[in-house]
Amino acid sequence: MGTVKQLLPVHDQTAVACCLATIREAGISDITVVVSPEGRGVVEAIKRFPVTIATNDLPGSDMAESIRAGLKSIRGMPQGILIGLCDHPLVLSSTIAAMIKEHRTCPDHIIVPTCRGRKGHPTLFPRLILEEITRRASLRDILNAHREKICFVPVEDEGVLLDMDTPEDYRKLLERC
Repeated sequence: MGTVKQLLPVHDQTAVACCLATIREAGISDITVVVSPEGRGVVEAIKRFPVTIATNDLPGSDMAESIRAGLKSIRGMPQGILIGLCDHPLVLSSTIAAMIKEHRTCPDHIIVPTCRGRKGHPTLFPRLILEEITRRASLRDILNAHREKICFVPVEDEGVLLDMDTPEDYRKLLERC
């Protein structure tokens, strides 16, 4: 992308602030944000939110390493953990609420939203399954190992599909705001 995606403006705030506001609106209050060692700007942008900051000390590492860092900072023993991506800032709080509701019905399943038949983000994992990230290389490996435990939740929320990996993606995302 050529810039810090979390700090790009979306809905008159940064993308990361937009994501955090949505997560809190959906009823999640225990939130951990994982940043890189150079993430001071992100930390500054979210200082108004009551979140735990975890640092992924391996520059250039993949998402799995960020999840490992985040898991180390989680207090208590939550049954489920929502993995939200800052480059999906248009996800609706109603989508996250629907995922939480499904998790309460099937607490041992991985909850994945779908829109128009396409899998999206965020993903809600049972904690015990997500902790396998310490033994597996990626989230995809975890998902492949537990295909029978994946529960797809259909939503009418295009935000689960819209990310910001390129400047063109970001332009398209802003058109939908």
